[in-house]
Amino acid sequence: MKPLSNRTATFTDSVIRRMTRISNEYGAINLSQGFPDFDPPRPLTDRLAEVAHEGPHQYAITWGAKNFRDALAAKQSRLTGLPIDPERNVVVTCGSTEAMMAAMMTVVNPGDKVVIFSPFYENYSADTILSGAEPVFIPLVPPTFTFDADKLEDAFRAGAKALVLCNPSNPCGKVFTRAELEQIADIVRRYDGYVITDEVYEHIVYAPHHHIYISTLPSMWERTVSCSSLSKTYSITGWRLGYVIAPEAIIERVKKVHDFLTVGAAAPLMEAATVGLRFGDDYYNELRDHYTHMRALFCNGLRDLGLDFTEPQGAYYVLLDMSRYGVTDDLHFCEWLAREVGVGAVPCSCFFREDVRNLVRLHFAKRDETLIAALDRLSGIDKKARTYRK
Repeated sequence: MKPLSNRTATFTDSVIRRMTRISNEYGAINLSQGFPDFDPPRPLTDRLAEVAHEGPHQYAITWGAKNFRDALAAKQSRLTGLPIDPERNVVVTCGSTEAMMAAMMTVVNPGDKVVIFSPFYENYSADTILSGAEPVFIPLVPPTFTFDADKLEDAFRAGAKALVLCNPSNPCGKVFTRAELEQIADIVRRYDGYVITDEVYEHIVYAPHHHIYISTLPSMWERTVSCSSLSKTYSITGWRLGYVIAPEAIIERVKKVHDFLTVGAAAPLMEAATVGLRFGDDYYNELRDHYTHMRALFCNGLRDLGLDFTEPQGAYYVLLDMSRYGVTDDLHFCEWLAREVGVGAVPCSCFFREDVRNLVRLHFAKRDETLIAALDRLSGIDKKARTYRK
């Protein structure tokens, strides 16, 4: 038989999702895949119950139900100060995963180069390769996860067409400063490039840090493809509602790509989620306060245990340094951690282009009792690690 696609020959399954399966197998507390164990806002689930009986149950408009797009455009216009038109600037997708894929396929041609900051969410590299493009990695250097602007410019000088910007960043929790975003924007403008953003954690940012939309910087609206989703903001990761916001010329192309990828997002879920898009500022302030509390609970607990970790500026992940246990194979260690300690984590080698084998990622989007139970299990790691064999 003829060989299968060369483009996908080097792919593995998602390590993040694999760690959920391993956590389930061993009954571990799953702090690997980033979804909460608490309910969405009650107004959304109440509306979903009504929709189950009254509909809609058939296809919505391909690029998103009108009331959903209207509410989304109003929300994002208020946050960004940009005049976002629901008819000309918005496509609703099946999660931000599809939004990123549609954006990538819209912007790049086979053979183009795409800059990705490392560490990175594992889909970005796959999206680039599936589009026939070549990923070019620029390090975010721990512990502050700063980047070298000269290296970034070198990548564009060598022909990069686009940059993927995750802000706030998964997995390292970095929130890019205005000065850093202006550096990025200046380089992208000078080399006539594009920015594809992933801003799913836009509302989960810890004081004194602030999220700034790069599309709002001078002359960046026309070259930014903004991707996000409702998953993290409204605790509905399973609803798979994402979106792309961009200038009309770009959105017209995204519409076509989206149509042939998935046809459209789920009509009943868009109807129910429209309620959340109309929430006022109080909701987002409470969300920030809620996650600030969880970050403090979990990070203080890790600190009390004497574990080395990075405290995030945004999103809800911490990176733990497991060097003290002689870890040289982080995947093997995470499997051991789930089996012997009872806590699910993600090996960070799947996030870094550099050879990083000593870090694991945990998340704290959980109820207090879940985090306390996880910390209790981690309290025994030193004793159990005496039997760990890398």
